[in-house]
Amino acid sequence: MDLTEYVRHDGVGLARLMADGEVTPAEVEAAAREAAEEVGGRVGAVVETWPADDVPVPGSSPLAGVPFLVKDIGTTVAGRRTELGSRLAAGHVAPADSFLTRRLRRGGLVTFGRTATPELAYSITTEPVLYGPVRNPWDPARSAGGSSGGAGAAVAAGVVPLAHATDAAGSLRIPASCNGLFGLKPSRGRVSMGPDADEVFSGLAVQGCVSRTVRDSAALLDLVCGPEPGDPHTAPRPFRPFLEEVTRPAGTLRVGVLAGAWGGRRTSAPVADALTRTVRLLESLGHRVEETPVGLGTDWEGFVRACARVFTANLAATVDALATALGRPVDSSTLEAPTLAAYHYGQGVTGPRLLAALTVRNTVARSLAEYFDTYDVLLTPTLPELPMPLGTYTEGGEALDGAGWIERLLDRAPFTTVFNVAGTPAMSVPVTADAETGLPAGMQFAAGYGREDLLFRLAGQLERALPWTGRTPVVRAGADAGR
Repeated sequence: MDLTEYVRHDGVGLARLMADGEVTPAEVEAAAREAAEEVGGRVGAVVETWPADDVPVPGSSPLAGVPFLVKDIGTTVAGRRTELGSRLAAGHVAPADSFLTRRLRRGGLVTFGRTATPELAYSITTEPVLYGPVRNPWDPARSAGGSSGGAGAAVAAGVVPLAHATDAAGSLRIPASCNGLFGLKPSRGRVSMGPDADEVFSGLAVQGCVSRTVRDSAALLDLVCGPEPGDPHTAPRPFRPFLEEVTRPAGTLRVGVLAGAWGGRRTSAPVADALTRTVRLLESLGHRVEETPVGLGTDWEGFVRACARVFTANLAATVDALATALGRPVDSSTLEAPTLAAYHYGQGVTGPRLLAALTVRNTVARSLAEYFDTYDVLLTPTLPELPMPLGTYTEGGEALDGAGWIERLLDRAPFTTVFNVAGTPAMSVPVTADAETGLPAGMQFAAGYGREDLLFRLAGQLERALPWTGRTPVVRAGADAGR
């Protein structure tokens, strides 16, 4: 299998070729490694590869034999490094598989490396000191987003058809938007975070993936969803496999539209234009669409303050645990300036203040639940602007305190974090791109708790109505051979 053929297929398509005996898992894996080598230096998405130790049985699952990459945070592979994008954890080797890794292995995916993340996943751009910046395959001078920026760039550049991602404030949907991919953040409790953690970032973080096609994300979620012993949250069982939902009729949906971000952040003209075109597409598909206010049950300042306390208190606990386990100091030799500032801020978050922040989490969850009693889906831009030039987000970060860094995050990505706080599913869909630059501009759709089925049906309809896989970024494996 040459690269030109390899990049034409999504994960489900590759798995079917292997199940039919048209190509072997070894040939597919070899193509993935060749792709990683070809685009590696141009995007910086993959920080390490290793020999795959699994022999998948073709046809044993919809993704059996498909090459896969895990993010350098959020899951562990026994005997492999997990460095969290930070000098603090450099060289750390995981002693055991996480629950997610076990399910990936049982599903027959061939995990052969890890992708870059910003330090401790604490940014919406992936430019860590430890690895260097991840470049956007659509424009290498721009950010691939974060914190799953390595995953997004690897998939967009054709290294793998889908890759592991996590999302605590948009970290899956933001790279999906920046890289022209599909990315669905599952409901809280849909995928286990264990066994080393019951919940991450006080329940705001979830596991998922980014992919080129909707069906790949659905197939992966089928393989990894479901509770494990000791999980504190359990999402309701799906009505049927998510992969089946992708081809089911979406029906006529009541779609609310939030064009202006909470907090007053203005949406740039190219993104506003993309939103308008998306509304027209939805109307042409028969959905009832109207612009609506969306209350959070708290003001924006209170929401940001609660997020700052939750994020930094959790960060401080993680940093202390790493420093103790690895015998390293917590200072500028091990942490970047914004992370160190957030760590110090988190040390000052008292128990009562953290509990007050979790009360805000409850308030937001109840408010959005009421909203989804009236509307099936809420549409927003995923981001208020097109992918940023590298260095834009981090510029001046050394002068911010911990709360200031979170305020910057929520200012640059004001649409995504609300759904982490509420625990509801949300997806970024590459419905359209900027007409002038060709850069991706993802649109975000959110639904009520446990309604991934509804989102997959809508995503499948949008993909059929306006296919996006034919768009090709500047950096893509096999592109030279295909010309």
